[in-house]
Amino acid sequence: MRITTASYQGTPRLAIHGQDDRWAVSPVAGDLGAHLSSGPVPEPGYDWPRVSAEALTFLAPLPRPPRNIMCLGMNYADHARESEQAQGSDLALPEAPVVFTKATTSVAGPYADVVLDPAVTEQLDWEVELGVVIGRGGRHISAAEAHAHIFGYTVINDLSARDLQFRHKQFFLGKSLDGACPMGPWVTTADAVADPHDLALSCHVNGAVKQQSRTAAMVFSIPKIIETLSRITTLIPGDVIATGTPAGVGFARTPPEFLQPGDTVACEIEHLGTLQNRIISPQA
Repeated sequence: MRITTASYQGTPRLAIHGQDDRWAVSPVAGDLGAHLSSGPVPEPGYDWPRVSAEALTFLAPLPRPPRNIMCLGMNYADHARESEQAQGSDLALPEAPVVFTKATTSVAGPYADVVLDPAVTEQLDWEVELGVVIGRGGRHISAAEAHAHIFGYTVINDLSARDLQFRHKQFFLGKSLDGACPMGPWVTTADAVADPHDLALSCHVNGAVKQQSRTAAMVFSIPKIIETLSRITTLIPGDVIATGTPAGVGFARTPPEFLQPGDTVACEIEHLGTLQNRIISPQA
């Protein structure tokens, strides 16, 4: 099942995809994150309008997650190698998951424009990632139990300001620009994804392939990530985990490539959908 938050008649609402390719829209305002936090996501009732996708403006499924998006660094071996070569460092594969966060204010819709302010960054980079949405919280979740805590999966573009990232010697500022986390276009529930570790993922900039891999190449599996995180902090419904990106990012290319106003970035994951975001200049 596909489920998301969409604007209908000017109001954000829960939207659930139906078999007839129409969307059932909740009759009252709300979003997926709020429903996950308060209890089970409701099933569409007779009073829910059934509309076409054209009647909706798709927002991020969780427009404001309950807390920062948790992200995995260096979780694809080929990306770890290209980062090592680009930075001239002796970077071995991580022995444990490398975790950082992106601010909730970085979340943007699947088709939203992303503002690139040259006064803030001149090195905005792309990163296609599989996102995991937690549906049932908990602490000390074992890898064997992890699947029962997953609500579903989505597509994330972990846009990164590399100059900020490297200047400040940490990830948070370079990852947390407003609008730097396009997400969606919906969450596909876990029961509809046969194997999240066998999905093709890719990123295109202006139609040119920049990243192309499969989630099977992750260093740490989703159950291992959930086990690690929940050992330290209680996971809560609505938490979003970005599981890392494969090789092909801009800063590691020769010469380096970065996004510019006018560029269009498309991030796609097999069976989950495609984000398409245009990079724009700040309004005068």
